[in-house]
Amino acid sequence: MFTDARSILFVDDEATSRKWFARSFGGEFEVSTAGSADEALALLAERGEQFAVLVTDYRMAGGDGLKLLRAVQREHRHLVRLLATAYAEKDVAIAAVNDGKVLRILEKPLEDGPTREALHEALNLARSQALERALNEGRVTALRETLGFLAHELNTPLATVRGLVASIAARHLPDAAGAAPGQAVFEEGQPGELLAALERAERRALYCQSLVSTFVQSARDAYPGAAPQTVGATTLVGSLLDEFPFEDQERHWVTSRARRDFSLPGRRDLLYLVLCTLAKNAVQALRGRPDPHLHIEIDCDTGPCGLPRGCIRFIDNGPGIAPEVLSRLTREPVTTRSAAGGNGMGLLFCQRVLQSAGGSVSVESTAGAGTTVHLAFERGVQPGPDPASA
Repeated sequence: MFTDARSILFVDDEATSRKWFARSFGGEFEVSTAGSADEALALLAERGEQFAVLVTDYRMAGGDGLKLLRAVQREHRHLVRLLATAYAEKDVAIAAVNDGKVLRILEKPLEDGPTREALHEALNLARSQALERALNEGRVTALRETLGFLAHELNTPLATVRGLVASIAARHLPDAAGAAPGQAVFEEGQPGELLAALERAERRALYCQSLVSTFVQSARDAYPGAAPQTVGATTLVGSLLDEFPFEDQERHWVTSRARRDFSLPGRRDLLYLVLCTLAKNAVQALRGRPDPHLHIEIDCDTGPCGLPRGCIRFIDNGPGIAPEVLSRLTREPVTTRSAAGGNGMGLLFCQRVLQSAGGSVSVESTAGAGTTVHLAFERGVQPGPDPASA
């Protein structure tokens, strides 16, 4: 989390220096002072996250400034460090830069103008570094969540592939009479059973491969200098329909229509995984229903602020969702399929991806009358050609 720390800690064993510093810069900056390295470290241990800059004297009774800088370098690395000294020997300067990682060395007696300039520079650097740390932490968190969810999505089809392969292997008759050299004989319960199992295994393997290759391409696109990723909503839905491992006649349940295409903001790999998640949820809900149907609709219009707004809707005629479950779906882990391995994280993941792309997920459902999931994109949307003008 980004915290805009603004306080400056000034350390000097001379009381007059501390009073001068607080009086000179206290009206412009948030200033705290300490009379020794030990006092400074105790203050940092108590509320170190509030400080952005450390200014310390070099020579102090009970431990010089370099010792304090080295301790801060180990324990409070977020602090931007300045060293104040009247002893500007070459070895001091080298040690301050190499061991204490100081931004500047200020010569004592401190002067108002140069010191104020150094403090502004140090605070600006501290803010930019804090923002970069927050962004990196956000990237790491997003990557950890994405990889965890991807592993979950890959686990089911891979387990199915293993089960199908084991089932085929169990039908092998190693001592079949009349088998020619180089031929393997398998027993089927009904004609075409083994070939169908192989085709099912292939579809799931291809689906897993498509997910992995998408993430590999996304990693390449993340390198500095890579062109920004763009993908049309229609293209992404087309990839879903081509690559998702539908069972038997399930692909025939699904239709799609693009009222108006648009370019999707955000990362292609994450958005593709969102669509896969919604398709899986809908298909599982439709199994065993009479005349099952899932319609995927793409549209782009103008939002309340006059900016383009994109939408992808998943509309099914399944059993619907109970109101007590519906109200919690995008806010906490909740599932109606725990017995089948569901963990309720799917829609939470989708919500986080949409939020990072400037959008949101909403769900409308009536028990016994189907469910509609809306993916709304309200930032960075580029509309496609207007069909009415074509």
